[in-house]
Amino acid sequence: MDAVYPYLVLRLAIFAVWVLLNGFSAGQLLLGLFLAWGIPRLLPPPVLPSPRLAAPLTALRLALRVLHDIVKANLEIAVRILGPESRIRPAWVWVPLDIESPQGIALFASIITMTPGTLSCEVSEDRRWLLVHAFHAEDPQAVAAEVKTRYEAPLMEIFP
Repeated sequence: MDAVYPYLVLRLAIFAVWVLLNGFSAGQLLLGLFLAWGIPRLLPPPVLPSPRLAAPLTALRLALRVLHDIVKANLEIAVRILGPESRIRPAWVWVPLDIESPQGIALFASIITMTPGTLSCEVSEDRRWLLVHAFHAEDPQAVAAEVKTRYEAPLMEIFP
């Protein structure tokens, strides 16, 4: 399917976002179709094949876990910010990567960045380490172990 129609998901997303932002008039629908057809044509062909989800139920569980963690982390960060500054322990943490898929590494780094209180900053050139900044980390090794267990392990099932 990728060889026949590259950027299908991007085209659908462009069209949906355009129509949702601008309304459902005939002119906006036509303009959305034109943009969805034209914008991806300006991009180079995809370098990597589209990933095939090996475990869709695991992907759903991971998405729900990430949503839960985002809400929970927002509350924890709010409490820490409103409390005494001396109780905040920021840290840089190098997280060893077991996942090898480029898409999986990118998604892992994105999940970490989306979760309040953590920010992925750099992937090593050999793709074996991810540098993460934690807003509060009593034990940096525990932070690394937690993100590996909560996010990397399911991603390794999804992107074998």
